[in-house]
Amino acid sequence: MTEGGSSENLAQTSLSLKHNFAWTFAGNVVYAGCQWGMLVVLAKLGTPDMVGQFGLGLAICAPVFMFTNLQLRAAQATDSKREYCFSDYLGLRLITTTLALLVITGIVVVARFRVQTGLVILAVGVAKGFESISDVFYGLCQQRERMDRIAKSMMIKGPLSLAALGLAVYETGSVLWGVVALALAWAAILASYDVRSGTFVLSLAGEALPDTAYQGQVPSVSLKPRWHRKALAKLAWLALPLGFVMMLISLKTNIPRYFIQHYLRERELGIFVALAYVMVGGSLVVNALGQSATPRLAKHYEEGQLWAFRTLLLKLAGIGAVLGGAGIVVAAVAGRPILAALYGAEYAAHAHVFLWLVAAGAIGYVASFLGYGMTAARYFRAQVPLFALVSGASAAACLWLVPADGTRGAAMALILAAIVQAGGSLAVISYALRRRCAEPCER
Repeated sequence: MTEGGSSENLAQTSLSLKHNFAWTFAGNVVYAGCQWGMLVVLAKLGTPDMVGQFGLGLAICAPVFMFTNLQLRAAQATDSKREYCFSDYLGLRLITTTLALLVITGIVVVARFRVQTGLVILAVGVAKGFESISDVFYGLCQQRERMDRIAKSMMIKGPLSLAALGLAVYETGSVLWGVVALALAWAAILASYDVRSGTFVLSLAGEALPDTAYQGQVPSVSLKPRWHRKALAKLAWLALPLGFVMMLISLKTNIPRYFIQHYLRERELGIFVALAYVMVGGSLVVNALGQSATPRLAKHYEEGQLWAFRTLLLKLAGIGAVLGGAGIVVAAVAGRPILAALYGAEYAAHAHVFLWLVAAGAIGYVASFLGYGMTAARYFRAQVPLFALVSGASAAACLWLVPADGTRGAAMALILAAIVQAGGSLAVISYALRRRCAEPCER
């Protein structure tokens, strides 16, 4: 299938890599800063146990949604041939989001959490459901290299989320009502901005339907989901490996939290979650650059411009290494006063754990950039065994280290997982480049 529309028009409406990075970085700074602010609000207005409940909700819901989302945003961004129209991506995302909510409900019932904790997990699941639908609109904007639309959404969503959760926790003293308010805020942004943003991006290019199989249905510019069974099945099969990969990546991060919850308490989990989130500063740059560069990397690889692909990816990995090294220096010199200022003395007492977490993040930045390279080359299936190995390494390390060394052991397990991820990702990219080099430039 080849989607209609003029490539010249698309080029005229897209932004440059420089502008896309600037917008993405600004949006991620605001949004991630506000997400970190939510943890600070819970730490200041509540207790480490409340932070732990919130963190547990994220730890349970994130892997489920990572799998059911099928990383459709990456599939859209790298769909340089326009094999599928937006309505296909939206239809599949609505189906998988419903499945995710059913799975999370089943987990809460089977695990028999305390009532309050279970309700918090379900509320986080609903919020993530709205977020997953917004994400498919983000994928459309990323594909058309209009990261400004995504950034504006995040700049609105971040402060509104922080205000909603903070006000609800302040008024009720309950993390549950804070998460309910958060879900309502995300639903409002989806309805009031993201849907309209999708209409704007599609209308700029004057979208046409992919092929005659869709004749007689609504045009894709209407943003209505399309329930074309054959197309949805083909798209789901294409993206299924990415779903497994993203679930495994999420598990790599969250497996230590499960072990902390099991062997320690929600209080220790809350402290660990708060310390780990400080690393988001480096992730802002990594994600902004990686998301902005993915369509460009995909074009270089598809067109056989392997030197350009390698050069850009090497620059990205170098930036990740510099960011990580700077973070380690800052954590070693001023980790304790930083934590005391952000969260309080109770959290600052764990500065040694913070240093290990920053080291894990430093290696993870480089590994993340290599992951964007694999995705740009559309090596989706090769990532499944890689990240299965990464998650297995994380679980084995946690089983060994957490009972003996608590939260520091969990941080050390993250370092081991990041090393395995970086090495495996580099091996996959090297293989992909060798294979592509052996093929003709026009495939």
